[in-house]
Amino acid sequence: MKPAIVKGSAEGEQPRIAAIKRYDILDTPPDGSFDRITAIAARRFNVPISIISIVDEDRIWFKSHHGLDINQIDREPGLCASAILSNEPHILLDAQVDPRSLVNPLVAGAFGLRFYAGVPLQTKDGHNLGTLCVIDKKPRIIAQDEIDDLKDLAAIVMDQLELRLSAREAVAQARLMAREIDHRVMNSLQFISGLLAMQSRQSDVAGAVDQLEAAANRVAAVARVACVKASGLTGAQVGPAIRYSDDLLIDARVVEGIYPQPHMKGSEARMLCLYNRKNKRVEVQELAEPTAKVAEVKDVWWRAEDIGGKTIVGGSEVTVMLGTGGKIGGKSGCNGYLARYHIIGNKIQVFPPMIGTRMACAPAIMVQEQAFQSLLEGAKSFDLTPDGWLVVSSLNGVKIALVKK
Repeated sequence: MKPAIVKGSAEGEQPRIAAIKRYDILDTPPDGSFDRITAIAARRFNVPISIISIVDEDRIWFKSHHGLDINQIDREPGLCASAILSNEPHILLDAQVDPRSLVNPLVAGAFGLRFYAGVPLQTKDGHNLGTLCVIDKKPRIIAQDEIDDLKDLAAIVMDQLELRLSAREAVAQARLMAREIDHRVMNSLQFISGLLAMQSRQSDVAGAVDQLEAAANRVAAVARVACVKASGLTGAQVGPAIRYSDDLLIDARVVEGIYPQPHMKGSEARMLCLYNRKNKRVEVQELAEPTAKVAEVKDVWWRAEDIGGKTIVGGSEVTVMLGTGGKIGGKSGCNGYLARYHIIGNKIQVFPPMIGTRMACAPAIMVQEQAFQSLLEGAKSFDLTPDGWLVVSSLNGVKIALVKK
């Protein structure tokens, strides 16, 4: 086993805390397997208290606490915080006379700790997560074979933690493989469905068209199962494919169903399932309810009051229009811009590139033109607010609010 990395330094503490998070043990419910270990330790040493502790950043949390009613203490007075600084057992035969613990509140205070024996819980890569310790309120003598038994029990604690970590990693790997299989199957089905649909349009043999169309529909139905599974909704229904982008690599479908989570159970949900044919990935996004009617947004010019907090140059006007053909147009003074968009709930997702028509302008207007073009070229979404404003959010964090002309 590698030597412990923790020596009390900030450099050593950061990876140790990361190791604790990797094992995902903090604040987990009581576990009979750990409680049995502390019970055995208390009987073996004939002491009233035995603890499996995890030393967190600012506290010492007890995974199991035999003979003690509390489940954590502050890190500052805890002897376990001192015990993890070494690979060797931390032994205090009589804490009231041991110089290492004379002023410790657990020793000098009402708790009256006198005997402490703790063994670090060390990971395979050398991090001391906490301790298995036994405590008494009277001084004691401890033999080497007892220390060896405590070490063996601490090793069993780590075996349990490693087993749980391996199980979680195995489950995560299995889920990852299942998703990859789903992606590959869906990609193959989409390809076959497309071929069948194409053959049905080209075939002139009697009855062949109907048969090919039926086969294509069956394959497409199987492909939609991937969207249902990815959404996680109960009673999910998948809608027909919708136009999402110009590159034709995204197959988009709306999925409707019921949230299965206990805190949201019974609530209706609408999601957008996006299947990317290029990287074979399925992505699910929640669809917000529209906060403005699409009819009130399209074919209307929207005017900007300012750009990035700066007032519009006099004699110039900055405007944006959402056309019915899925195109968004903008103009500022003597320049014009064009891109495509898609409405999803109260978001209007813009697909680059913005195509600009450049003309010579006055210097002050040119600065404004460049700011406006930069904003639109980096636009990631347009938000339709309930009070009738159209807010453009850019990739660089700049926003511009527009009102109807």
